[in-house]
Amino acid sequence: MAVTFERYGQLHYVDPAGHRVAVGDWVMVATDEGPEVAQCVWAPERSPRADWGSLPACLGPATEKDLARDRANRRFRAEARIVAHRLIRRHELPMKVIGIDYLDRSDDYDRLVVVYFTAPHRVDFRQLVRDLAKTLQARIDLRQIGDRDATRITGGIGQCGRELCCATHLTRFEPIAVRLAKDQDLPANPMRIQGACGRLMCCLKYEHPLYQEFLRSAPKVGSRVRTPDGDGKVVGLSVPSESVVVRMDATGEVSRCPQADVCPARKAYEGRRD
Repeated sequence: MAVTFERYGQLHYVDPAGHRVAVGDWVMVATDEGPEVAQCVWAPERSPRADWGSLPACLGPATEKDLARDRANRRFRAEARIVAHRLIRRHELPMKVIGIDYLDRSDDYDRLVVVYFTAPHRVDFRQLVRDLAKTLQARIDLRQIGDRDATRITGGIGQCGRELCCATHLTRFEPIAVRLAKDQDLPANPMRIQGACGRLMCCLKYEHPLYQEFLRSAPKVGSRVRTPDGDGKVVGLSVPSESVVVRMDATGEVSRCPQADVCPARKAYEGRRD
């Protein structure tokens, strides 16, 4: 099953552990910081994958007490964010608060507030930590994060019109090179290949194998081919639609043909046989 800890937030896969759960139900999920309330967005179903054994377990339906504690924690995180913004302005620090985590271990002396922030350089926030701890009556942990992690927390809409991959299904970031954009015949214009974080789009990485597989079997641009409509010259390739763009010899018109309907010209075919 899949759950989310925030509305429209990142999906987390969970072992149902024998519990009957429907979409929309509130459940308790085991995390590194203890059980947390989450909402089911993907009902339990069987999967042939063998690596599901390492998933966190569903601890059962959330009780009214669990939901009340979750609502209280959300209110505290919202108040902590306001306090952090106010103190940062007071100390005139070049910081931007991205997210707040609050861990309440049911002990007034063991409450932890984690503040995620971005900054153009290292920041001396020692006085800020003391003021936050005094105001919020909790231990404070300030963590500076990069642009990609900040975008994952805040979320947003990508150039494709869908929610950002990092905020929905991506679980880890991988290094991305400009070469991947070139292999996918994308322009070198940074505005076209950068994501909301200002870095190269993550989809360049996990879509690259599809382009490699298609290019291995597709005719090269400039080669002569034969199609059901006649002979022509390849002037382009469309990997998403698995088609070849051919300029016909007879009419000069450009036609898009499925890759399966395109074969090399007989002269080239016979040359390979010789």
